[in-house]
Amino acid sequence: MINEQIRDKEILLIGENGEKLGIISSKDALQMAKEAELDLVKIAPTAKPPVCKIIDYGKYRYELARKEKEAKKKQKVIELKEVRLSPNIDTNDLNTKMGAARKFLEKGDKVKVTLRFRGREMAHMSKSRYILDNFAKDLADIATIDKPSKVEGRSMVMFLTAKR
Repeated sequence: MINEQIRDKEILLIGENGEKLGIISSKDALQMAKEAELDLVKIAPTAKPPVCKIIDYGKYRYELARKEKEAKKKQKVIELKEVRLSPNIDTNDLNTKMGAARKFLEKGDKVKVTLRFRGREMAHMSKSRYILDNFAKDLADIATIDKPSKVEGRSMVMFLTAKR
């Protein structure tokens, strides 16, 4: 809230240079802000009494937007990458998939390992669990199991995350 929008009777006023001016009525504070050709901005509305500051509102909004943008830049977004396997995968193909998963984990992403079953392979789902177990065991040096393997429809899924 700024200027006339502030309806409180008394406020704690902070001057344009950051000095505390004490508890003043909002009308007097607004008058002081107009004399300085600045705005009266409510900084902490939940405080008792509410804290208001005499500042240039446009400049204040610009600074807030800039700080938000800086915080967004420093934020790390964790992506979910998927590696798909089949129950009759050969060792070299499995090693290639493991290399891809290792690269994703080193970047800091989560990896979803999916073992897909088709047709008659569905009858032997429990016998193929060792593929996911070996996959996790071989990547144990850089990854931990986030969610253990479980059956979801026609596939078995396991999630891995990078160790910290």
